Amino acid sequence: MVIIGGGDTGADCLGTAHRQKALSVHQFEIMPLPPAERSPQTPWPLWPLMLRVESSHEEGGIREWAVSTTGFAGDENGRVARLHAVRVGPPPKFEPVPHSDFTIDADLVLLAMGFTGPVRGGMVEQLGLRLDLRGNIATNDNHMTSAPGVFAAGDMRRGQSLVVWAIADGRKAARAVDKYLMGRTRLP
Repeated sequence: MVIIGGGDTGADCLGTAHRQKALSVHQFEIMPLPPAERSPQTPWPLWPLMLRVESSHEEGGIREWAVSTTGFAGDENGRVARLHAVRVGPPPKFEPVPHSDFTIDADLVLLAMGFTGPVRGGMVEQLGLRLDLRGNIATNDNHMTSAPGVFAAGDMRRGQSLVVWAIADGRKAARAVDKYLMGRTRLP
């Protein structure tokens, strides 16, 4: 099996794959291999840019860095059978390294890719929603966006975070929407 994504979710997928007795697991990350020690580019109090090894990584699997998936091939029943990929250069362009493409057999591919912010096209663009400094949907204290009557919650508003934060944020937004529509609310 192959996991696309090298963050916390990818590590959780890796650990689960081991417990489910996967025969082999490859984990691909598009970013380059981070340094073993804290990078001077991320001094305290910034979140440190450095290699993280979770307990699931210690259980096994093959981690590969600077890899971008380019496609999939399936079997006659429409199930994934192979993953096509290429090695890439550094961000932000992630340009393919010439002659570095490869194919790996895979009977399961898990997508554990990081959240890079809300999709700017479509509704966000059509409504002219204001973004915050991190590129997320900007809201007031009541979760309302710059478009009256349009609310945002979870990763769209906070940025990537834990699911428990998204649930709590969604409940607060629901309360704000109820109050907006009904003039009052009984929601906690």
